[in-house]
Amino acid sequence: MTTLYEHPLSPYAQKCKIALYEKGVAFELRTPDLFAGATPGDFEAANPRAEVPALVDGDVAVFDSTVILEYVEDRWPEPPLLPPAPAARARARMVEDVCDTHYDAVNWGMMEVIVFKRAEGELAATLMARAAEQTAGLQTWLERQLGGRDWFGGEAFGWGDLSVAPYVNASVFFGLAPKAGTALAAWHARVNERESVAKTAAAAAEAATSGMGAIAQLVASGAFQREYRDHRLEWMIRSGGLSIVEAGIAKGTIRFSRELH
Repeated sequence: MTTLYEHPLSPYAQKCKIALYEKGVAFELRTPDLFAGATPGDFEAANPRAEVPALVDGDVAVFDSTVILEYVEDRWPEPPLLPPAPAARARARMVEDVCDTHYDAVNWGMMEVIVFKRAEGELAATLMARAAEQTAGLQTWLERQLGGRDWFGGEAFGWGDLSVAPYVNASVFFGLAPKAGTALAAWHARVNERESVAKTAAAAAEAATSGMGAIAQLVASGAFQREYRDHRLEWMIRSGGLSIVEAGIAKGTIRFSRELH
C-alpha cells in the first residue's frame, strides 16, 4: 500500500497528489492531526521534520515534495512527467523551485494576514500590497517560462505544470488571478480541466472554506504553531513584518524547523 501524508491546503502535498493521480497509482491519503499538538508516530517515522507531505511505499519512506516527485517518477515511469530534452527538464525543475520558494512565501504570507490575523490596519495593508505586487511579478515570470507552449514542459502536461497549478489556484482564491487574455490565464483554464488538478483543487477549496476559523483559534492560543522557515521567514521580514515575527516568538504562536535527533 502506498500512503501520502498530506493536508489539502499544502501546495507541496498537492503537487505530489497530482503526480500520483497522473501516474494512475493507487494510494491512500492521510492527514495527520498536527493541530491537536501531537505528532502521530507513523507520520514522524516517515518524516522526522513533521511536515507534509511524506510518502510511504511499502518499506520505503520519502519526505520533501521534490524528492517525492523524483521517487514517483523513478518508481512509476509511465507516463513520464519530465520532458525528454535536458533543457526542458531543467526548465521544469527551475519553475518548480521558484514556485516552492518565492511563490509559496507570498501565498503563505497572505494566509498569515487574512486567516490568522497576524496584522491589522496599516501593516496588513502594506503586507497585502506587497503580496499583490510580488504575485504580479511571479505571474509575469511564469508567462515568460511558458512562452508559446501549451504546457511548461512543451507539448505534454508534466512536472512544471503540476508544480505551478497549486500556487496559481491559491492566487485565484486571494483574488489575484492571472490577467485575462494572457497565455498564463489560458494555461490556468486548461490545466484545471485535467481531472488530477481539478480533484486536488476541489479538496483544497473545501478545506479553505471549512474549519479554518477553528485552526485560527488554535494558532492564536499557541496550541498550534505555524512554522516560519527559510523563504517564509524571509518574506515576512523583507515585506515589513519583522514585528509579526517578534510578536509570534513572544506569544509562542510560531515555531521554526525541527532539530533532528
